[in-house]
Amino acid sequence: MRIAYLDCFSGVSGDMFLGALVDAGVPPQLLEETVAALNIGARLEISRVQRNSITAIKVDVYSNGEKDLPREIWEQQDERSGHAHAGPDDTARPHVHDHGHDEHGHAHAHQREPVALLEHNYGLQNLAEPKRRSHEEEQSHSHPHEHGRGLNDIRDIICNATINEEAKKSAIAIFEALGGAEAKIHDTSIEKIHFHEVGAVDAMVDIVCAAVGAEALGVDEIVCSPLNVGGGTVKCAHGTLPVPAPATLELLKDAPIYSSGIPYELVTPTGAAIVKTLAKRFAPFPAMKVERAGYGAGTRDFAGHANVVRLTIGEAQSELSAALPTDTVTVLEANIDDLNPQVFGYVMDRLLAEGALDAFGVPMQMKKNRPGMLLTVLCSPEDASKFTHLIFTETSTLGVRWREEKRETLPREWVTVATRWGDVRLKVASRNGIVTNYAPEYEDCRRIATERRIPLKSIMQEAMQLYMNRQR
Repeated sequence: MRIAYLDCFSGVSGDMFLGALVDAGVPPQLLEETVAALNIGARLEISRVQRNSITAIKVDVYSNGEKDLPREIWEQQDERSGHAHAGPDDTARPHVHDHGHDEHGHAHAHQREPVALLEHNYGLQNLAEPKRRSHEEEQSHSHPHEHGRGLNDIRDIICNATINEEAKKSAIAIFEALGGAEAKIHDTSIEKIHFHEVGAVDAMVDIVCAAVGAEALGVDEIVCSPLNVGGGTVKCAHGTLPVPAPATLELLKDAPIYSSGIPYELVTPTGAAIVKTLAKRFAPFPAMKVERAGYGAGTRDFAGHANVVRLTIGEAQSELSAALPTDTVTVLEANIDDLNPQVFGYVMDRLLAEGALDAFGVPMQMKKNRPGMLLTVLCSPEDASKFTHLIFTETSTLGVRWREEKRETLPREWVTVATRWGDVRLKVASRNGIVTNYAPEYEDCRRIATERRIPLKSIMQEAMQLYMNRQR
């Protein structure tokens, strides 16, 4: 099964997810064609950047020539122009404000250094710094919060776009998750949620491109890591609140989250909605044969921390096939019904001493109702002839059956513990690096019990307890 693993050690946002998709092999042209199909006056800017010396893809959204602004920039513009977000007294048309993290919260979009653009032909060229507007121009510019798009409007735009049908369903599901979270926070219906004009455009681009790109990966499932949500506070429609923002926290119910202490919003509502909808499950890094990995960049470049999300593509490996070595053994069997039991015990000891992997006897009822024993020997194929000869010479059987079988074995090692009576070895078996079985070596315990006249069970119990204490 082919899977994609999304590693959110620095959170996730819509544009970070798109960057990881492109770096993992989704053609930039596909995302640009998707944006054009939406016909909402948007375009993408795709560039290569570095985050703490890690090369990653940065995706920015431009709406009608304007670059999407971080959350705190909208707040500053609101304060200067006198516009206000929907508040407690404006629940009829609350707005969704998805401008945290990177696309969204980590740097002023108009203070951007020149970067290298990733063109259609994957060539690189320099991009001049976008023109900065004066304060007067900003004041005269139509404020993006003055108009909004409802969920039905957004559904119509997505349904009318010439994109993959499955991607349409995923995109609508992501938007509904996002709108549902905001509706619950505002205590209103999902149909009354309105996305402010630029926010709706940016969210549509991120969400629809995420759905199309995820389809293009050609994986059977997306698995997500626990999410680093960041810390500090964020301004939103509900005032200044601790990170994660209310809608983000609502979306991440039942998902494993944590904070590494970085005082910024690392998971945006859009990022949370994408993960909630597209990821089938949350888990540590799975056993897989890696094909490639992609990195999507956030806007900020933290010291000592790569502000990226990583997407790893590969073929899933089952726990057993990924961790357990296999080999071929020969199984030798003989039915014995006329052998002195003392000789049978001697043969068993001899087989093991000669290097058999295992030897055992099973009582059975033979022809003419005679009691007998089934002797079974496991050995390596190259030793089969040697042990067949030993069975013929040491027992009364007239025939030995051979067959080859595959087996899987747990890796094992010897660990020594110091009991109050002497050292005892334990055989420890593990699976995928996790200890599954451990047992004291009988011969060590038997020797100490005989020498010290201590109950055998007491020595075995103490050896087990010492080993368990060591693992804590």
